[in-house]
Amino acid sequence: MVSRPSVVTSLKELASLLDERRGLFIRWSRDLEKDEAEGCSRDSLTGAALPGLSANPLDVEDWWGDRPVRLWAARRLHDYSHLRRERGPGVRAWVLSGREVGRGPDNEPLIRCDEAVAIVDDAVMEEAEELIDSQGSDAWGPLDRESH
Repeated sequence: MVSRPSVVTSLKELASLLDERRGLFIRWSRDLEKDEAEGCSRDSLTGAALPGLSANPLDVEDWWGDRPVRLWAARRLHDYSHLRRERGPGVRAWVLSGREVGRGPDNEPLIRCDEAVAIVDDAVMEEAEELIDSQGSDAWGPLDRESH
């Protein structure tokens, strides 16, 4: 059963959460309870049922060094932000804890969700985009297949 998540209202708050906990993931979903009930994602190309929910890891990697965790969080939100637009109204970023049970067709972790930790407020998405834009790199675009 999905627990009642808190709402993350700033990148600073998300960064603090990442400093405090490991094993967190971002999942883009309109209805997490439905996702959890179904227990799996589907490969959009073949329709194959996958053994868990597609998600993206939030744990800060060692190679990130002493760079700001706030920037790491912004990048992780930015990387798959196109899913919010592609999947339509009501799709949100959810912070989940869970265990990896496999890999999906894009090599993304497939997880069994243990807890819905937080919902990422839209204001955080805007803050993340502003921070990414301030980096001045055209090479930092969402990982969107459709735009290529």
